[in-house]
Amino acid sequence: MGSSKLSEVIGATKGILFDFDGPICEVFAGRPAPGVARELSEVVARHDATLGGKARGVDDPMEILRLSTQGGELVIRAVEESLTKAEVSAVKVAGPPIPGAVAALEAAHSSGRRVAVVSNNSTACVRAFLMLHGLRHLVHEVIGRAAYWPDLMKPDPYSLLLAAARLHIRPDHCTLIGDSVTDVEAARAAGSASIGFANKQHKRLALAEVGADVVVYDMTTVANALMSNPG
Repeated sequence: MGSSKLSEVIGATKGILFDFDGPICEVFAGRPAPGVARELSEVVARHDATLGGKARGVDDPMEILRLSTQGGELVIRAVEESLTKAEVSAVKVAGPPIPGAVAALEAAHSSGRRVAVVSNNSTACVRAFLMLHGLRHLVHEVIGRAAYWPDLMKPDPYSLLLAAARLHIRPDHCTLIGDSVTDVEAARAAGSASIGFANKQHKRLALAEVGADVVVYDMTTVANALMSNPG
């Protein structure tokens, strides 16, 4: 999509909300997600053998967290706590931020806008990565998933609405930068704009079809748009 549309979206934005896994960090780059998912499936199985059977073979840790809701509070808590530990460990070996991400965070901050990270990953995981790479000062709020409430993860708008409230900005004056269909769906539900980050080829059409206001292919494009459109 064209740069004029991106400039239009950025120009109307007072709060920039960054998804974490994708636009800022590849969380499981150094500790692959399928291995973490296997560990979580074993946690589930210790509490509920039948549900553990369902969890085996699931490669996405987040999907196992969603699945844990079928096992009740004890299973949810056990999986949440294990996943949070795994995420914090993973971001320490995930490597540097996504190319262009630091420039985008710096541009969002220096443009006078309010900045939040809004993630389905844990708050502890996001904060650990930001601190490790000296980025915490660029982010006004970190909104990770609501602990023990997997149903409130995106595409639910809960985290976006909480971020907007803490930033003291109306949701319709916020824009979420995310790389998944659920990010765009969450933004729409919150009444916010969305910039789809198509970091993989197959995401380009999916993000456009689900209704992203604009789709970009690298974070440097976002950084340049923010520098060209002060808040």
